[in-house]
Amino acid sequence: MTDIPVRTLDDGTTLPAVGLGTWPLNDAEAERAVREALTAGYRLFDSAANYGNEKGVGRGVTGGDVPREEVRVTTKLPGRHHGYEETLTSFEESRRRLGLEYVDLYLIHWPLPRVGRYVDSWRAMIKLREDGLVRSIGVSNFTPEHLDRLEEETGVRPALNQVELHPHLPQEELRAYHEEKGILTESWSPLGRGTRLLEDPALVEVARAHGVSPAQVVLRWHTQLGAVPIPKSGDPGRQRTNLDLFGFELTEEEMAAVADRPHRRSGGDPDTHEEF
Repeated sequence: MTDIPVRTLDDGTTLPAVGLGTWPLNDAEAERAVREALTAGYRLFDSAANYGNEKGVGRGVTGGDVPREEVRVTTKLPGRHHGYEETLTSFEESRRRLGLEYVDLYLIHWPLPRVGRYVDSWRAMIKLREDGLVRSIGVSNFTPEHLDRLEEETGVRPALNQVELHPHLPQEELRAYHEEKGILTESWSPLGRGTRLLEDPALVEVARAHGVSPAQVVLRWHTQLGAVPIPKSGDPGRQRTNLDLFGFELTEEEMAAVADRPHRRSGGDPDTHEEF
């Protein structure tokens, strides 16, 4: 098993420095991927109500040989359930599908500023944490403006913000804001889904110098930024490779070379994207 460093959230809980994403795996694929990943050494798994695979993720976690307390499971609130009571109900539905007594990390999936109910959902998530049903609460795809509003209106800031982050979208300003506020950055689409990033000659050269794959270089770049990448893979060999990030270190020049490319999003803009 790979020895994975941990990151400590501002609420005192910990997360492994790299995890497994599960979108767009279905239940059967997710169950198999999670079980194989547990064997490889993964202890952090990311799901969402909108992924349609919470049952599979839960079965993978509970059907393995790893004690539940050693595993961190994330799921997310869908946009259609924003609101205080709606969030409490939605969480119970997710928890039932997962088959777990508690969830380690619960996130608001998108802020949906036009709908304007994410603060109400946040108040419900604070209650879930206080009731012991959730260990840590956070958000996904939130901007500093959204994050400030949560703290101003509730006095509680998210422990984590999961955002699109990869060499085409390094999110320098957002990461600096997170660091100032004590919010952990988690990276979705860490390998630049839909791009030819991993074929880039500069990345290939850095990978060759370290005797690793271009994907390992990019994931190592994330960890050295202090972010937690959650690459998706259902392939056991690739899962093990994606986890093997801590036997080499990128120089400052190599870190700069990884992100030296045009910036662009592959997903939605948090200020306008709506996903229910």
